[in-house]
Amino acid sequence: MTEKNPTTRSRKKMAILCSYFSGESYGMLGPQMAATVIQENTSYDAIVVAVTREDDKGNFRKALSGYFGREQPVIGFSTLSGREDLFELAGELKDEGAFTLLAGPQTRPDYLGEEGWKDHPHRFPGLVEHFTCALQGPAEQAVPLLQGMETGQWTDAPGLLYPGEGNEIIHNPQKEWEERYLNAVRWDNLYRLHQDTLVPLQITTGQILQQIGCPHAAKDKMIEIDYPAPLAGEHPDKVKVRLRGCSFCDVAMDKGFFGALDMATVLAQVLCLPEGKDDRKIPFELINENPLPGLPRLLKETREKRIPLSQINLILRADWFLKGEKHLRESLILARDMDVRILLASVGFESFDDRILHNLHKGLDTATNLEAIRLMRRIKEAFPQEFEYARTRGAVHGLIHPTPWDNEDTSARIQKVINIYGLPNDILPDHSIPLIIHHASGLGDWIREIEKREKVLFKRYGSTIGWWRMERG
Repeated sequence: MTEKNPTTRSRKKMAILCSYFSGESYGMLGPQMAATVIQENTSYDAIVVAVTREDDKGNFRKALSGYFGREQPVIGFSTLSGREDLFELAGELKDEGAFTLLAGPQTRPDYLGEEGWKDHPHRFPGLVEHFTCALQGPAEQAVPLLQGMETGQWTDAPGLLYPGEGNEIIHNPQKEWEERYLNAVRWDNLYRLHQDTLVPLQITTGQILQQIGCPHAAKDKMIEIDYPAPLAGEHPDKVKVRLRGCSFCDVAMDKGFFGALDMATVLAQVLCLPEGKDDRKIPFELINENPLPGLPRLLKETREKRIPLSQINLILRADWFLKGEKHLRESLILARDMDVRILLASVGFESFDDRILHNLHKGLDTATNLEAIRLMRRIKEAFPQEFEYARTRGAVHGLIHPTPWDNEDTSARIQKVINIYGLPNDILPDHSIPLIIHHASGLGDWIREIEKREKVLFKRYGSTIGWWRMERG
């Protein structure tokens, strides 16, 4: 790639830190695309550093010191997964003179803190003290921010949040998404810690952005959610909550739904993917909550342009999987001809109990989940080489457990479904995921209303709420 903004001076350096799982080799599309935008449009070289919980923070700080040398460190933090160790690291680096920037999903609420925290000391107080500033919205807003650092006008950047005089928080309006910034991503800019040095990480699975946000989050909807099980016997009342998408999804609340990208933009991203040992593009996750209607066209376009694919990983809902059966079968016929595999990498079943599914606001029921599973098994029989869906083949389907609404009845119903339909054989993951409530998700509002009504306090763990730890206020 050529630099769009060449400079006669030596280029500056920036690092974007993100949360990562130890031993993995997947890409980080959001941070890596942001680093690409910065690299191509500013005088900064930008890398992404994947940080696991196991990383020795002392060695990590040495690695950052070696990377920046005598320059002032400019460090972005994105996709942090609520990790308090990374919040603390950002604050320590800021105190030592680094310019620290919070970005990514839910930047604004995480920076400003949980609703009502000033009146309720147990709530998440936000991250203003940990970061120099925050950036809400598209990554290209970092361009005027970084350019402004050289002129002293960095506070004019769109989407910026920063403390003003008197410590009031100023929030500049964010700009709209521009598709021209979404057509390229470098996959050689992701690094990991090795002893006290940063080394490149070879990525074996990438991501392609085809849709921004989720159609399920396109409209606000008011629903009623049950009380948690420990209080349900005393209070059969429900809590009305306004939602965008699933009740637990903080990203849906933050982004909503902006629609699909142009096919030319998607193909440009595909071209950026590295090749594997077989000279085909590495497997990639197609980021599109409803990918099946457009999948045949994507396959046809890559075939016409002679872009050799190896595997496409899909993540979608059970109901949209059922509605897209015709498109999937057409895609699998094309995949057979192209020697491409389609992996149904994750279907968000989340639960096999209707009451829990309602409280999660999935917009579907257990019968829909089971019909999707039956269809997955039928399609595997029809396309044994081209289609994969089972956990033994790399799929990790969504299963949220435990939840605040579990009781003996729900457990019995779920176990009955598991036994009848043989779900451990191909569907159930090795480990379920406990319900995680981000303070700015719909369930965050649910928790705060229960606290208000019942005079109870739920334990906060950084930006998440521990629904399992309740104390009387």
